[in-house]
Amino acid sequence: MPAAAHPQTREFRAFLTNLEYARKMVVAGRSLAAFQSPVIDIGDFYRAAWVQAVSAIDHWFHEELYRRVAELAAEDSPCMPYQLTKFELPLVKVEEVRRGTTTLADAVSEHIKAKWGNAALQNPRKISEALKLVTEEDIWAKAAVQLNHWNHERTSFNAQSLKQQYISITDRRNRIAHDADLLDGDLKRRREISDADVTDAIDWIERIALAIATVLG
Repeated sequence: MPAAAHPQTREFRAFLTNLEYARKMVVAGRSLAAFQSPVIDIGDFYRAAWVQAVSAIDHWFHEELYRRVAELAAEDSPCMPYQLTKFELPLVKVEEVRRGTTTLADAVSEHIKAKWGNAALQNPRKISEALKLVTEEDIWAKAAVQLNHWNHERTSFNAQSLKQQYISITDRRNRIAHDADLLDGDLKRRREISDADVTDAIDWIERIALAIATVLG
């Protein structure tokens, strides 16, 4: 990991806690690997850790979105992101604000949660769409620059290559969650997975989240 301070927000601390659950699953798998039990597939610990890690960053994106939208709406600043200024409220919410039974900030925040609450933020395009409500920055391009800086310019990530790195992790998660991680066309054999594979994925998820958090400020 880069020598960068983790944000001290409640949302990022919760993300790190959720990521730690994934790391503990990897440790549990390593601990049981020596027993070579025919009953236990150690790979399942690693698959569960992979799914948990992707869930952790998905959850963080949602919570970060809600917090920042609430803060921006409460400020009612003319400098708020364009997409947030164009965000449409249902008439029932507009009426609640007019009657004074809710604040504009609360109405906007509640409707954002209603719209995005069930949306999976595991695709870079969807993540960009959601975060356009809270920033004008090109988060993937800026996050790539941030990672290169932390790596002392020994890497040359750009928006596209960083998105592809993220997609490769979430695609494997989807294969695990939706296809039991089976090899294509096979109903019995699953893809190989190791503790090193999942540890690398978890580390990448942490790096990406930290870079994006740094870009968001």
